[in-house]
Amino acid sequence: MEVFNTPNKIIITCNKRLSSYLQQEVLDLGFEITRNFSTGVELFNTLSDTIRLNLNLRTASQILYSLKSFQANTPDELYQELVTIPWEELIQFDGYFSVTSNVDNPTITTPLFANLKVKDAIVDRIKEKKGLRPNSGNEANKAVIHLYWKDDRAEVFIDSSGETLAKHGYRKHPGKAPMLEALAASTVLATQWDQKSPFVNPMCGSGTLAIEAALIATNRRPGLYRMNYAFMHIIGYDEEVFFEERRQLKAQVDKKNTPRIIASDISEQAIEIAKMNAKTAGVDQLIEFEVGDFAETTVPEEKGVVMFNPEYGERLGVHSQLEATYKRMGDFLKQNCKGYKGFVFTGNPDLAKKVGLRASRRIEFYNGKLDCRLLAYDLYDGTRDQTKVIYE
Repeated sequence: MEVFNTPNKIIITCNKRLSSYLQQEVLDLGFEITRNFSTGVELFNTLSDTIRLNLNLRTASQILYSLKSFQANTPDELYQELVTIPWEELIQFDGYFSVTSNVDNPTITTPLFANLKVKDAIVDRIKEKKGLRPNSGNEANKAVIHLYWKDDRAEVFIDSSGETLAKHGYRKHPGKAPMLEALAASTVLATQWDQKSPFVNPMCGSGTLAIEAALIATNRRPGLYRMNYAFMHIIGYDEEVFFEERRQLKAQVDKKNTPRIIASDISEQAIEIAKMNAKTAGVDQLIEFEVGDFAETTVPEEKGVVMFNPEYGERLGVHSQLEATYKRMGDFLKQNCKGYKGFVFTGNPDLAKKVGLRASRRIEFYNGKLDCRLLAYDLYDGTRDQTKVIYE
């Protein structure tokens, strides 16, 4: 079963509300999209093509290569279909694999049972053909098989990614309540920053936004920080394809484009963590880190983007201390950042009102399950008054 050179359906998943950024990334890499949906895109390509996709995409979660779609009403029917797939041509008989699933079928009360049926089919098939059985478990660091089963329609995939692509591999020290890297990259892209003018990130925490801005500006891709993907553990994998792609990633890094990126936080510990993460990402020399109150953050005269990701507090019962913080953020934007594009990422609409500025855009995101907005502010340089946000 030659999957590395056989085109088939590929599903690239992402977190909710990141799909438009993923679509643009895929198109920019030269791939043709056959279908868009709210949590991903569909292509028609080979498993070899997933190598390039895995190494390059900033906003994706998993990249799935379809093996077979079929009708199945019960676990036994699922097993009978799966056991016909030549798993011995995909997974080494002395190897290791894991199973993930997305199941919505009336006969299944827990996806773990569906996973077990998939594992049984794979093991039984390989044992019959090779006389030995591979090991299986929950770790996603070797071959990974994914089952999608809704009502009577089932489809089984090779998960070419394994561990999620939404984590970019440089953040060894997460800090307090960090933003997922794929989300951070998407919010930076959503600002439409030109990647040449300054990017200012007060209240930077563990530094994810500033680091992602530096990675985007210098065209450093997530594949530079990761050496293990699930596609490497499928029979037929050619490691030279992977290393050639990594060579291209290294060659395309733009070391001459070094916009001013400034990240500040009142916590010295947070800045130390941010510095360590930036060093792992290879961009510590590109970011100016400052310790102090956000109102004292350096704002270059050249106009660019200033972006806050403050605490959200509880959605109900807003804390007065955070109310004061959001008001001070609005004052800082209005008084210190004239001519900039201002952004506040928050999951608390009541606190957002305390910023006291009219939002020109409200871009929808999720942070985990929390409904969030990236609020955009046009900070006019003395030519237009800022007025309070109007909420319908």
